[in-house]
Amino acid sequence: MTDSKNQTSTSKVPSHIAYHVRERNGGESFWTRIGSAWVHADGKGFNIQIETVPLDGRISLRLPSDATK
Repeated sequence: MTDSKNQTSTSKVPSHIAYHVRERNGGESFWTRIGSAWVHADGKGFNIQIETVPLDGRISLRLPSDATK
């Protein structure tokens, strides 16, 4: 029997996707994928790989959807 936590921590597929979120006038948000995150083997943290660092807005970590895999 395999432990799903260990499967996730050793996977090459990220557990979360990092997005840069910018708010525009009128409340519209623009989301740009900027990196990925993987759960630590002990499940108590993440390794995050960011491809670019935004100067404004915020960074949001989200679970990947089928469209982003």
